[in-house]
Amino acid sequence: MAISYLVPIVLGLLPSFAWIVFFLREDKDHPEPKKLIFYTFIVGAASSFLVLPFQIFINERLIAVGTPIYGATSLFLLAAVEEIFKFAVVYWAISKRREFDEPLDAMIYMIIAALGFAAVENVASLFQVIGNLETVALRFIGATLLHSLASGLVGFYWAKAMLKKRSFASNIIWGLLLATVLHAIFNYLIINTGPVGFSIVFLVFIAYFLLNDFEVIKQAEAKQ
Repeated sequence: MAISYLVPIVLGLLPSFAWIVFFLREDKDHPEPKKLIFYTFIVGAASSFLVLPFQIFINERLIAVGTPIYGATSLFLLAAVEEIFKFAVVYWAISKRREFDEPLDAMIYMIIAALGFAAVENVASLFQVIGNLETVALRFIGATLLHSLASGLVGFYWAKAMLKKRSFASNIIWGLLLATVLHAIFNYLIINTGPVGFSIVFLVFIAYFLLNDFEVIKQAEAKQ
């Protein structure tokens, strides 16, 4: 019985840990403290529990006014709640610490928090489909990568604001808007085209640009 519960937990955490290792390579010249990385992951995971009641409330209100559950408005608002909360926990719990001392940190810590958020979603999903390796693979490529890309995009605009030392609010709003649109489009593709195909191609396309964003910030830091 204990093993049956342990398996989805391990498989649910595995995709997030794998992506953390991947993205931390982007900051290998100035590695972040392992304790703070772990703390950020936990904070991101905790934010998923804060999001749930807000999403339930939004769903109830949308249903009450006759808005389609999987319509554009619903997909956008539900995605926005997740993106706002992932940013908020990093801003309030991480960004005031002395270790958060360079623009690239905004991207790194946003991604780590997002992977903590995704880990909770993964575990919850896998408890419903224990033994389904296809689901594990799709969570690895799909939802987990989605969260890291969306939050990484917010982190990129945050980093731009840090470099310019101005326009913080406008950069964050723009980043959250783009992240929400990315998130909503992915969910739309999943619902209407299935978990493979267009949705995965879409993420790979976005990943290319996010990796380029890392290089943009690194080069800008080097010039300062």
